[in-house]
Amino acid sequence: MNASARLTNLTRIGFATRGLLYIVIAVLILRTGRAEDPSGALEYLGKGGGQFLLGVMAAGLVAYGIWRLADAALDIERHGSDRKGLAERAGAGVSGIVHLFLAWQAVQLMRGAALSGDGARQGTETALKLPGGWALVLVGAAVLVLLGVIQLVKAAKGSFLRYLEPDMARRAWVMWSGRAGYAARGLVFLISGFLLVKAGMEEQAREAGGMAHVLSWLTNPFDLIVGAGLLGFGLFSLVEARYRVLHDVPVDAMVRRATSFR
Repeated sequence: MNASARLTNLTRIGFATRGLLYIVIAVLILRTGRAEDPSGALEYLGKGGGQFLLGVMAAGLVAYGIWRLADAALDIERHGSDRKGLAERAGAGVSGIVHLFLAWQAVQLMRGAALSGDGARQGTETALKLPGGWALVLVGAAVLVLLGVIQLVKAAKGSFLRYLEPDMARRAWVMWSGRAGYAARGLVFLISGFLLVKAGMEEQAREAGGMAHVLSWLTNPFDLIVGAGLLGFGLFSLVEARYRVLHDVPVDAMVRRATSFR
C-alpha cells in the first residue's frame, strides 16, 4: 500500500472520529444538558477510553486535517475554480486547520495535560487587547456567519450527498441525518457569529464562545433541537467514514517531485 492509500485510509478514521465527537456532544446535551464542543468531547472520550483511543483519534484527525488542507490547495475533490468552488476550498482549509488543532489537543491529553478553556473566547480576548482589535473580532464574526450560511445551503440542497457512493446517497435516513446535521451546524455558526459581533461591539470577550457556549446560551427546547441535529451530523460522519468517495492526495508524486530537485 502506497503513502497516498495509507493517508486515505487514515482519513476515513478521521471521519469516524469526527462522527464520534459529535455524537458525544449530542448525547451529553440531550441526556444531561451538559454543553461541550469537539475539544470537550475529545477530553471526555480520553477519560473513558484511555491512551489507545486518543492515539487512534489523533492519527485520524491528523490525516483528516492533511486531506482537507490538500483539498484546499490542490482541489482533489474537484470543487472547481468559480466563486462557489473557491469558497468550498477555503472552507476545507479552515476545517483542516481546526482538525489538526484537535489532533494536537489529543496528543496533549495523551501526555496528561489539561485542555485550556473556550478557545474562541480566549482568541477574542487576545484580539481585543490589540489596537483596533474589535475590527478583527468583527471580521471573525463575518467568517462564522459565512460558514453558517454555507452549512445551511448544503442542508437545503443536499449537495453533501454527491460525495457518497450512489446506493448509500439514495437512502432517506442518510439524507435526513445529513440535512439535520448541516442545519444544526449552520445555526451554531450563525449564533457564534452573532455572539462574536456582540463581543466586538461591546469589547467584552465573555460574550464570545464556540459550540459549547452556543449550546449553553440556547434555552430549552432549542438546545435539544440543535443537539438532535448534531447527533444527525455525527451519524452522517460515520456513514462518510465508510461510504464517502475519497480522492487520494498525490503524496507519492509530491515526494518524487520534491526529491527530484536535489
